[in-house]
Amino acid sequence: MNVNLLYFARLREVFGLASETLTLQDGANVDALIEMLRQRGEVWAENLAPHRAFRVAVNQDVANGDTPLIDRAEVAIFPPVTGG
Repeated sequence: MNVNLLYFARLREVFGLASETLTLQDGANVDALIEMLRQRGEVWAENLAPHRAFRVAVNQDVANGDTPLIDRAEVAIFPPVTGG
């Protein structure tokens, strides 16, 4: 299955990408995707480490690690938003 990844704010800057399409195994979930990205090493592993603050949305709904992914899903990865 293919998913379209979107990166926002500081993640877009450190990864040097605004978006990309990845092929994942059928049945993959958000945790599997994040682990796959961490395996790229360096800035990926550092910025997507478990202790780092970031959020994931799948098809514009906030997701957690066990959220399943489907073919052509839009997956956004972004730092938490603060405001006043």
